[in-house]
Parts: sequence; structure tokens; C-alpha cells
Amino acid sequence: MTDLLTTDFSNTPYWWEAAPPPEASDATLAPAYDVVVVGSGYTGLRAALTLARAGRSVAVFDKERPGHGASRRNAGFLGRTLKKAYVDLKATKGEAHATALYRDLAMAYESTLAFIEEEGIECHAVRCGRLVAATSPAHYAGLERELAGMQADLGLPFAMVPRARLREEMATDLYDGGAVIPDLGALHPGLYHHGLMAKALAAGVAILGNCEVTAVEPAAGRFRVATAVGQTRARDVVIATNGYTPGNLPWHARRVIPFVGYMAATEPLPPTLLAKQLPHRRTVIDSNLDIDFFRPAPDSLRLLFGGATANGLQDPAAIAALLHGRLRRALPDLADVKLSHVWTGQCAGTFDMMPHIGCHDGIWHGMGYNFAGVPMGSFFGLRIAQRILGLPEGACAFEAAAFPTLPFYRGNPWFLPLAMRYFAWKDARLARRRPA
Repeated sequence: MTDLLTTDFSNTPYWWEAAPPPEASDATLAPAYDVVVVGSGYTGLRAALTLARAGRSVAVFDKERPGHGASRRNAGFLGRTLKKAYVDLKATKGEAHATALYRDLAMAYESTLAFIEEEGIECHAVRCGRLVAATSPAHYAGLERELAGMQADLGLPFAMVPRARLREEMATDLYDGGAVIPDLGALHPGLYHHGLMAKALAAGVAILGNCEVTAVEPAAGRFRVATAVGQTRARDVVIATNGYTPGNLPWHARRVIPFVGYMAATEPLPPTLLAKQLPHRRTVIDSNLDIDFFRPAPDSLRLLFGGATANGLQDPAAIAALLHGRLRRALPDLADVKLSHVWTGQCAGTFDMMPHIGCHDGIWHGMGYNFAGVPMGSFFGLRIAQRILGLPEGACAFEAAAFPTLPFYRGNPWFLPLAMRYFAWKDARLARRRPA
């Protein structure tokens, strides 16, 4: 096993090399705030920043250090797609519904990039393009159908890449072609969160780490918020915990499905070897429901990659072996490359595979991002703040849908292994179909 790992191997996220979560905060708990935000990720901080700049007193509470969770652990992909395909939504819910959702997705993507530029947050945000690699000829045909439908109705660009030309995009023979979406992007998620947190602090937001919220209860027209360091009151409360939603928030915990994602970084590679793997420095995902993904590091000569979601592994060595196998299979030139970092993070899906924003019993929420957390988390935070401020631009197509759960579900996803087998079966079933 040691031959897979560098001598300075770390089981912490690669992103923490440039943006480690802060150890402590000097903020103290006040008796009351206008708004309390639970969760210090993109959603919580973007909401807090917007509200503070509008003159509201805001506190953000996190069970761990701010930035310990998914916002400094994710892959840093910026896109505008859902697990629910546009053409399928259009067929089942109608064109108006599908286009409203996908226009908000596009707005989430564009507004996040615009916000980063306007605020001067240095986080390597780029429009590098994305390659979606088809895992079978049938997946290739389905990918072309989906992207052609989005182009016809929404004007979104794409270009199909047949198998014979795939090495122009990626040094692999594993896939049956793919599609390039030329204007999608990527960033350094750790530095983005670091910059967002700095802006929130400068705006007067109180950010308290190691401050678990144990209860949120109505109290005389406001809310009583109990934490590990004491109690406070708030006029408005925002739940922005996503894959880390605790059982003491039972309504929310029943509606998200937490699962563990795995990611790794290679040791620094020779520049020519890295350039050969992804000649255009695009992000890459495959077409399976349970994706494998790849990208060049934005600030070093490493390749970052992940996959094998919700596999149930906890031992870093076992995770490293599993991920290294995925790397060798997709990019055989890197078969002897060592891994310098392997880490995990909590993500969250939903029962309808859609992100959700809304207000239940007076408490706002944004969660269930289904792999779209960087742009959608930022966007939902903005929209929640605008809704609290009573601004008409706070309207969001994702707020209209009910947030489903299942009977007897309490937030413990015991069924995840079955779900992942179902996704694998569904991918295999599609792969066996003959392309139209």
C-alpha cells in the first residue's frame, strides 16, 4: 500500500494547503440577532454577507471550525446541470417548468462567477470548459440528446467528441467519446470559501465555530436558538447544513440523504505528463449516475480526482487503493503516480434528486445540492437573504416544489448501498441499449 502514497501523504483536503480552516474565532454570543444562520458553508456565508450589508445583525454557527465541511472539501466544479436531465423534466413537468429551473441554474452559475469578480476574491475561478465522458455508446447518444435539447430551448453551447477524437481532450481509451461544454468553469473551493468568509467578517457577521446548534424553537414571535455555548434569539433562522444536517433538526434531516464523497490529489507531475492527460485543462466527469471526475489542480502540477461515492470506506489506505484503481483505469499513463492527499466529505442528495430552497414553519433552508453545491449553494444563500429582506428578486424556481421525504426516514440513510447498486444497474441497463 505504501507504494501508492507519497512520504508526506496527508489525509486532509488538498485545498487546505492554501486555505486551512481557521482554528478559532474571537466572536462571542450575543443575547439576540436579527438572523441566525446554522452552517458556515457557501449557502450560510453568502446569506449572512447579503443580510449584514443590508443592515441586519447576523450570526453564523457551526459545529466544527468554519470551513471544515464540504465548502473546503469539494471538487470546485462550476456547472449548470442537475441529476434530473432537462429533456426528462420537460417531458414529465412541461417546458415552462424545465426551462424555469434550468434558467435559475444558469443564473446560479453566472452570478457566482460575477460575485467572485466583483468582490475580488482570488480563487482561480476560470471558464475552462467541461468534458462529459460517455461510458458507453448508448450514454453518448443520450448525452447528445440531452445537450441538443438544452441548446434548442436554452441556447446553451456544446460539441460532441466521437471516440476517435477523444484523445484530443483526455489521454484515455476508456470512454466512448463525450461532449464538451465549452463555457463551464472551476475554482479553488478552499480559497473561495476563505474569501467569502473574509467578506462576511468585514461586513460585521459574527462567525462562531465549535458552536453546535442543539435546538431551534419558536419563542414569542421569534426563535430561541440553543447552542453548545449558550442561548440566543433571532427574528429569522436559516438552516444551511446540507450533508451535515443533524438529527436535532428533524424536519430538515428527514429530507436530505447524507453520503460520503471521496477525492484525491496526485503528487506533482512533470508538466508534459500533466498536459498530455487533459490538454485543454478542462474539468471532466463521466456520464454515470455515480460519477468519476478529474481536473488539474489550479495552483500546482497535480491532478485531482474522485469517485466511488458512498462506498462505505473509512480507512484512508483503503480509499486510496480504490481511487488509485479508478485513476489507473481512466488514465493509464498515471499508473505509477503516487497520491499525496486523500480525503472525504459529506454531500447530500434528496429523494427527488433536486436541490431545495424554502421556508418551513418560519425557518429558511437551502440544501440537497446533488453535486451542484458550489454555484447552487452560493445562489441559494443569496436568494434566501433577498427573501428575508422582502426583495422581489429573491424569487426562485426551486422554491416552488415540495421537499419530499419517505415514511419512517429519520436522516439515517441505511439504504445507500442499495441505492448505489440501483444506480449502477441503471447505468448498465442504459449502456446495453442500442443507440438511436
